[in-house]
Amino acid sequence: MQTKPLIGINADYRTAEGKQPSFSVVTAGYYDSILKAGGIPVIVPPMAEEDDIQAILDKLDGFVLVGGADLDPRKDGFMLHPSVRPMSARRENFDRKLMQLIADMRLPVFGIGVGMQLLNVTMHGNLFLNINDDVPTAIPHRDPLDPAHRHGLEVVSDSLMGRVYGDGEIRVSSRHHMAIDELAAGFRVTARCPDGIVEAIESDMPDWIAIGTQFHPENDAASALDLRIFEEFLDLVREPVGADLRVAA
Repeated sequence: MQTKPLIGINADYRTAEGKQPSFSVVTAGYYDSILKAGGIPVIVPPMAEEDDIQAILDKLDGFVLVGGADLDPRKDGFMLHPSVRPMSARRENFDRKLMQLIADMRLPVFGIGVGMQLLNVTMHGNLFLNINDDVPTAIPHRDPLDPAHRHGLEVVSDSLMGRVYGDGEIRVSSRHHMAIDELAAGFRVTARCPDGIVEAIESDMPDWIAIGTQFHPENDAASALDLRIFEEFLDLVREPVGADLRVAA
């Protein structure tokens, strides 16, 4: 492995509209965070052929699954809730193939926002389609008028999240209406909002480094402490298979 690990990033996709052509876009916070943490970001556009995706993954040391619009619940056997705003079909079809290949080869992965949700459903968990309806006692997890919306976080001390945040009051950048309901086997919840909504998960499988945050540590409103999640992830990528997420720093 190179001194600096190669970390893939999937790209969002916008279909042509009017005179504007189709294009892919990646929020700078994702690749800037990887760079600051000591990795080399590799942006991967949506592709259709699994062999092409596999050829890219074979050259990478890890992958960051970015946030974006919603997964289409109909692809997982659920009805389409009125609040769901599905991402483009081209991106979702690619993301689902990508995540399954990542899981099959046990490539280290860090899912953020819908990236964490995709990690969970790929591994046979499921989602709340709208927090306001499914968990009416929950606090607001997004503010359409405030992209810097933050809420509290309660972390499990014996975890990567515990290493990053330690004790004390924590607030993170959050903007979502879907969330994990049933957690996939092989994972554990390592951070929740005080209302109980899952905000971070980590693999308990000895052969796979896989973490997820529902909140956005790459966001412009994130703190310098949030960057440590990327640093911890890259540290694990550099370690041999079997690295224990629970071991204290």
